[in-house]
This record gives sequence, structure tokens and C-alpha cells, in this order.
Amino acid sequence: MRFMLLMIPGGYETAGPELVLPVDAVEKMMAYNQSLVDAGILRSAEGLHPPAVGKRVSFAGGKPLITDGPFAESKEALGGFWIIEVASLEEAAAWAARCPARENEVIEIRRIQEMEDFSPDVREVAKGLDLEGSGWSRA
Repeated sequence: MRFMLLMIPGGYETAGPELVLPVDAVEKMMAYNQSLVDAGILRSAEGLHPPAVGKRVSFAGGKPLITDGPFAESKEALGGFWIIEVASLEEAAAWAARCPARENEVIEIRRIQEMEDFSPDVREVAKGLDLEGSGWSRA
């Protein structure tokens, strides 16, 4: 099973466009990332720029509306993610608990949908979509 570990750093929703990262925190995070690699479970890991330099597309009323960041109504923002492949949600949680996160950070764990999770009708509709490396290419 693949899981996405979503890093939600407190205060990131109002952070400016600059990336100011403490070197010691990055060193600890790189060691954690290496432990995921060494265990053979890391499939992807990425950090994200703050919402201040992003955009949102909303669809109220059925029409797309593009809004520049920062987003005043945001209470939290995604700072980055890992995709790991492990046997269970419990194992994913155990790996998330090993992260050298700081006091203001939260990791949300979400299972990634695979084609096997869906009904045959849905699989048939999605058949032929080829997103290399994703669960969607396993139709």
C-alpha cells in the first residue's frame, strides 16, 4: 500500500515567499529521508513553496476562479510530502512518528487510491490512462 505523509507546518499558511530553513533542521530531515531510502520504502519526497507564491483555482458556480496567494481564509498549508510504500496504515504511522518534526508541525497520513480499490465499472472508465509510476497506470 502506498501512503502520502503530508507535512503541515504551523504558520506556513502566512509565510512569505522566502525560504528560510534552519540548517540543523534540514540535516535532521535529510537523515530521516535517508532512513526511508535505506528501508526501501520511499517512493517520492518533495517540499513545497509557501502559499504566498501559489495560486488557487476554485469552481464556485461551476466556473473556474483563479486567486493569487496568500490565502487569507487558510488555517493551515501543506509544506511538503513523502510517498512511502508499506504494508499498513499502522506501519506508515510508525514511520511518520520517527520524523524529526518540530513542535509546530503535524504529519497527516493518507492512503493513496489504487485502481484495485475501485469497482470494475470505474476501472473500465479509467482503462488506458497511463501515468507512469502511479497507481492509475495499474488498470
